[in-house]
Amino acid sequence: MADLNNVTALVTGASSGMGKATAENFVEHGAKVIMTDLNEKDGQALQEMLGDNAIFIKLDVSSYDEWQQVVADGEKKFGPINVLVNNAGIGIMGTIDDITPEQYDKVIKVNQYSVYYGMKTILPSMRKAGKGSIINLSSIGGLVGMPGSIAYGASKFAVRGMTKDMALELAHDNIRVNSVHPGTIDTPILNGVPQDQQDEIKKIIPLGRNGRPEELANVMNFLASDESSYITGAELVADGGYTAQ
Repeated sequence: MADLNNVTALVTGASSGMGKATAENFVEHGAKVIMTDLNEKDGQALQEMLGDNAIFIKLDVSSYDEWQQVVADGEKKFGPINVLVNNAGIGIMGTIDDITPEQYDKVIKVNQYSVYYGMKTILPSMRKAGKGSIINLSSIGGLVGMPGSIAYGASKFAVRGMTKDMALELAHDNIRVNSVHPGTIDTPILNGVPQDQQDEIKKIIPLGRNGRPEELANVMNFLASDESSYITGAELVADGGYTAQ
């Protein structure tokens, strides 16, 4: 794993799953981490476990005002932030016949608007730091179509496009922007996918299993570090070979 002693990171959705694994990985390798989530109980417990180099702040990622406050509070604690991991997301699945407009709007606000809010509010801090790495969590659902995922797919394809646009726009600021596309990972978001659909997907994953949050945290470690200093606008796929077929 890369040395992250020069990293001050903000990680959303950090109370569980890939966000938690990423926060743990970052602190273990020397970073200072601002962890956010709506789940205060687990977030505070994680802060206590990780010690002085981690702080938990409650954040509704679909609120622009809350984003501004969290970035200000994070800077006050650790100084300029040079890594952002836009990890928070939800997965309300359903066909176009089943999913309601309210559900569709919620998925877009949490999965897509939050990425815009995060990138917009973090920029002044990264410019102060003199460089930055923004890591946007998309999905294989942002690369290929999947039945019953009209809202989720729309949000994740959007994140993929936003990432490429911002990679070009922010390159002159020495800020890199990349998207990560996990396949099925053993995290709570899988609870929103019907079990029969999960089973069918697992059958056609070449590696024959779901991924582990720790495996995705390793990808985030690489993108947060100077080891990936010449990578921007890329799509890093971690799906056990699913989209290679």
